[in-house]
Amino acid sequence: MWLFSRKNKLSDEELLQSYLRSGNKALIGELFEKHVTTVYGVCLFYLRDKSTAQDAVMQIFEKLMTELAKTEIRNFKAWLGFVVRNYCINEIRRNKSKYVVPESYLDFELKQPNLEEEETIAKVKDEELLQHMKEVLPGLKDKQRLCVELFYLKQKSYQAIVDETGWSLNEVKSYIQNGKRNLKLMIEKKMDNK
Repeated sequence: MWLFSRKNKLSDEELLQSYLRSGNKALIGELFEKHVTTVYGVCLFYLRDKSTAQDAVMQIFEKLMTELAKTEIRNFKAWLGFVVRNYCINEIRRNKSKYVVPESYLDFELKQPNLEEEETIAKVKDEELLQHMKEVLPGLKDKQRLCVELFYLKQKSYQAIVDETGWSLNEVKSYIQNGKRNLKLMIEKKMDNK
């Protein structure tokens, strides 16, 4: 399938920064090459067909060429996992007649945070950030604060928050997303003032 030739031992972030500085697309190829086996495995898991999974890998690689230049990425591996998962779920939704999957299969995103959010949870568990978070959390609007607390601190799923609050799924996602953004800005401001 894919042959690897590790040209250098740069980290993902170093390769990404080199690409952003130089525009050398070979660096994207090298970056993608480091993760292609995992990308293929995830595509195969979702799409259940080797040929379709291989096609998906190529489509995702092409998508990287455009997305990397316009997206701020702090953790390439987590971001790539998010892109792959979303691509596969969208592919399944577009071709529902082709895929026979249990209904709960597509509802996965309602029960689990996405990879980008999981990365944020891991950062929040850092003691210093957690302390800052607790200090600035009261500054959020009530609905945002409640959703952020339930999602990040109590690690409840979207659906559990919907059930507990009575708000719609879209409202919960919006409160979490806006709350997370506002929280990040408040934490950064607090850390800059130290």
